[in-house]
Amino acid sequence: MGTGIETLEFQAEARQLLQLMVHSIYSNKDIFLRELISNASDALDKLRLAVLVDKELQVDTSDLHIEIEVDRERRTLTVRDNGVGMSRDEVVGLIGTIAKSGTAELLRQLKEAKDAAASQDLIGQFGVGFYSTFMVADKVTLLTRRAGEEGATRWESDGGGTYTVESVAEAPQGTSVTLHLKPADEEDQLFDYTADWRIRDLVKRYSDFIAWPIRMRKQAVEGETAAGETAASAEVETLNSMKALWARPRSEVAEEEYREFYKHISRDWNDPLEIIHMKGEGTFEYDALLFLPAQAPLDLFSRDGRRGVQLYVKRVFIMDDCQELMPEYLRFVKGVVDAQDLSLNISREILQQDRQIQLMRRRLVKKVLSTVKELMNRDADKYRTFWTEFGRAVKEGLVNDFENQRAILDISSFATSRDPEELVTLQRYVERMKEGQEDIYYMTGESRSTIENSPHMEAFQAKGYEVLLLTDPVDEVWVDGVGEYEGKRLRSIAKGQVDLDGPDAKSDDEPGLDQQKEEFAPLLTWLTERLAEQVKEVRLSSRLTSSPACLVGDAQDMTPTLEKLYRAMGQEVPRVKRILELNPGHPLVTGLRKAHEQSTGDPALGETAELLYGTALLAEGGELEDPARFARLLADRLARTI
Repeated sequence: MGTGIETLEFQAEARQLLQLMVHSIYSNKDIFLRELISNASDALDKLRLAVLVDKELQVDTSDLHIEIEVDRERRTLTVRDNGVGMSRDEVVGLIGTIAKSGTAELLRQLKEAKDAAASQDLIGQFGVGFYSTFMVADKVTLLTRRAGEEGATRWESDGGGTYTVESVAEAPQGTSVTLHLKPADEEDQLFDYTADWRIRDLVKRYSDFIAWPIRMRKQAVEGETAAGETAASAEVETLNSMKALWARPRSEVAEEEYREFYKHISRDWNDPLEIIHMKGEGTFEYDALLFLPAQAPLDLFSRDGRRGVQLYVKRVFIMDDCQELMPEYLRFVKGVVDAQDLSLNISREILQQDRQIQLMRRRLVKKVLSTVKELMNRDADKYRTFWTEFGRAVKEGLVNDFENQRAILDISSFATSRDPEELVTLQRYVERMKEGQEDIYYMTGESRSTIENSPHMEAFQAKGYEVLLLTDPVDEVWVDGVGEYEGKRLRSIAKGQVDLDGPDAKSDDEPGLDQQKEEFAPLLTWLTERLAEQVKEVRLSSRLTSSPACLVGDAQDMTPTLEKLYRAMGQEVPRVKRILELNPGHPLVTGLRKAHEQSTGDPALGETAELLYGTALLAEGGELEDPARFARLLADRLARTI
């Protein structure tokens, strides 16, 4: 007898997603069965783990399995498991809403997707596979009872704006999902999913590797008993091989099997970019099957994003996101690690201290990095895809993984001032450095265009020096920590003094430089005093060719962008005063020198100094402290020229 029937509305975003599903946003509708089986497999894994952790949980785990049953007359297909099940609150929370960060972004991109494949890729990134049932069903009924609890819950919806939830007194442990199938429509790729051969084919294609038996209960067949009575019997067939791919030699695994296994564990509907199948032997043994995805998930830089790989012990599932096996900067790596010598009762606290886990992690990281390096040498297009999608995350390892810092540098590539379409490794940069060049030059900034148009670039562009253009936030941090590569110092072109002419040219120009410094000394002293609140020094520049001024830092100063990053993270840092460099050959600067010589006390000179500093700040993408005053001074100055 059911009690507590409620009719509830779907969360707004879930309702929009359901509408997209009902109206078939992509053609491959077969995947609904893979999604249901994958959910059932997860439920069985969770029950096995719950029994290991909670000794008071008394449930039968002797025959954990997934069962598929079809009824051709009623046109229903049921997928059931005897796994962990769900409570009423969990049903409402997990199915009535999409409890996933970035759902609005998903819906926006789905609506903008130009083709079915693009929509399919996006859906896969958000793990909303249950909703795919509405591509093939007019109505979906879910019956579930959580392990260890007495009451059960029935959920039902036709894919519209509402669903019903009903408390049920009795039900088997686990979850069953019954689909009331739509009529078959071959033209719309909507097949007859009550046909045994099609179910058998789909399970073999998508879910053969599932560790739990997937059984199909065929329709009852009537026959006569020995007493002459009519009786119905049902045959049960196990559809999958249950062979763990990671435990089989690579030579015995087809590429299609690898691809389907990756899609199962990652909930990504793209094929993997690269497969890493390895076996650890020696003092401890383990099997690992890892994958490099072809596309970054939308939650790659989200705090709530999924992390880590799956951990098994002797083919028993332990945890879904074992962060201890893979560092944060490789959080996009998906896969399975199956250890032979760990305890089944291992906890996260024990994992953090376990020597075997630490050694496995070291080997896995080195294998992933070496695989990327092999990819770089073997398939340039694949490597470029990898770096475009995950390079920003990988560079985080330069900050906190000192053991592998050199290996990460070797697989890193960067945009440079030489070619807007080319990414260059540090090794390649060093090989083509100009004769006599001692440093690897770089500049950080918000975008390529901001850096390319920065006054700091002028002399380097004029003299043909290649500059690394670093635009990711993490670049601000790792360049100071790394320091050098192949004996060549990493040097910011926005810090310190710059001398691109060499010692010979400098000695030839020495008399002229000394005279220039003497001529500008009074102006530089006055400007330093006048702008004391903004800068710590004003000096002549050797890095400018067409701009009147630029702001630079001392070699050890924190950059303004790094200051902003720290403040955004809630860390207060002292404001760093910078150095204003002037171009002695620019008409504005020479005119200012002459005006200062003629009339030191002219108020207009002070305004010109402010404008000069403000333009230098804006030219590098900085923010004015008082934009209104700057605009007023500039407007007044322009008015005088008309």
